[in-house]
Amino acid sequence: IGAGSWSLVLAALAALGLALEVLVARRRRPVREVLFFPSKPSCTEALLAEAESPDNTPVPCPCPLPRGDCAFSRLLRHLLSARRSLELCLFAFSSPQLGRAVRLLHRRGVRVRVVTDAQYMALKGSQIGLLRHAGIQVRHDQESGFMHHKFAIVDRKMVITGSLNWTTEAIQNNRENILIMEDAEYVQPFLEEFERIWEFYDPLKYMFFSKENK
Repeated sequence: IGAGSWSLVLAALAALGLALEVLVARRRRPVREVLFFPSKPSCTEALLAEAESPDNTPVPCPCPLPRGDCAFSRLLRHLLSARRSLELCLFAFSSPQLGRAVRLLHRRGVRVRVVTDAQYMALKGSQIGLLRHAGIQVRHDQESGFMHHKFAIVDRKMVITGSLNWTTEAIQNNRENILIMEDAEYVQPFLEEFERIWEFYDPLKYMFFSKENK
């Protein structure tokens, strides 16, 4: 077979592979899941370590916590499924495991943007400083009210939203809920709200002094 024929064969195989990927994606059922908290105790170290390994090799953890699936591990898995982008709009963010997952996604090349509340990001234990130190873009409010949203958007196609603050206290002790779904009709309004807030909280627009003090 000549070089030209090989090129045609390779092109046909590439086209076939792309068609199969599209077919599989269309057949996969969209995510629709509800999670309730508090989450039962479960080891998430193995999940995070596996995600951090170059070839996703399972990494054993010596801790005594059970390895079963739970609400928190499912939240982590959905978060770690991001491949292109992650938008976070969170009132409070102090969970070390969730912070570690977000930094991991950033290192993988996922575009991460965070909007948070100015008062709560300054509290002890907040993950916001670590995210900024890692090079992740963070913007905050400058208003008298709270930036009280609690939602995430994965790859612009999955929304994660509910009452849960991303804190260890809420995850382990509070009665909370999260709704996770892939539905363009509902994801799009969250995307629009995030972009509106992201633009509104542009640091170039911050007013550090009131007009009366000028």
